[in-house]
Amino acid sequence: MKIAILSRNSNLYSTNRLKEAAAERGHDARVVDYLRCYMNITAHRPQIIYQGSELEGFDAVVPRIGASHTFYGTAVVRQFEMMKVFSVNGSQAISRSRDKLRSLQLLSQGGIGLPVTGFAHSTKDIEGLLETVGGAPVVVKLLEGTQGMGVVLAETKKAAESVIGAFRQLDANILVQEFIKEAKGADIRALVVGGRVVASMRRQGPPGEFRSNLHRGGSAEVIKLTPEERSTASRAAKITGLAVAGVDLLRSNHGPVVMEVNSSPGLEGIEQATNIDVAGKIIAYVEKNQPAAATKRPRRSST
Repeated sequence: MKIAILSRNSNLYSTNRLKEAAAERGHDARVVDYLRCYMNITAHRPQIIYQGSELEGFDAVVPRIGASHTFYGTAVVRQFEMMKVFSVNGSQAISRSRDKLRSLQLLSQGGIGLPVTGFAHSTKDIEGLLETVGGAPVVVKLLEGTQGMGVVLAETKKAAESVIGAFRQLDANILVQEFIKEAKGADIRALVVGGRVVASMRRQGPPGEFRSNLHRGGSAEVIKLTPEERSTASRAAKITGLAVAGVDLLRSNHGPVVMEVNSSPGLEGIEQATNIDVAGKIIAYVEKNQPAAATKRPRRSST
């Protein structure tokens, strides 16, 4: 099977592991910088050109689309879909998960536990917004933020008003959420592949830091999920339409609550914490679900 891994950098851990896992299972995997692709969207024969040559003959794509390049990255994925190439995560599902507000609305509609969350446009409505989420302390988030950036804990009403006002001065879209104090700076990352949680870890923020992202100095350890947490993660991925997803949860006094569903979850932290071959499970999912591959699945290398 010929697989395209859509990534900006072939040296990134997750990209490299996916390429290795594909090779170990007998597949031809190529890393393609999706920002270097250009497209002919003519209906009768859609094309993708990369470094002067047409990309053709691919059986599947594994998108690793960065948050700051969602618009163009999903356009490339959509073009592959027009060419009848199987994509692990579809273009619509990636876009849906990247729109944090839309994603939370869909999760809420699907009965998924969430922190109490508010959203408003005008700074004139800050007081009402804070009351909606139960008052300070609150967490203020930029809708476009990633890896813990653009996330601020406002411990008092005055601090919350200042932060929200500053973000709105920049014309930034924000969410305000209740602060889950009982989580004690820790969250859970559940890695879902094909509707099943295949690996999970607990991430703990450093002292004095309420954000647990590994990019911000957090630590990780393997954790056993409760049946409710496992079900919540699987359902959250299904609601957003993602076959491969990193679902971030907090343990609250009223059960597990979902913070975010990530369409391009990093593999380094969770593989190292759990010693589970997550990349291999993603490639196995491709083998099982790509129509042509299902009839000619290769035997895994013994080396």
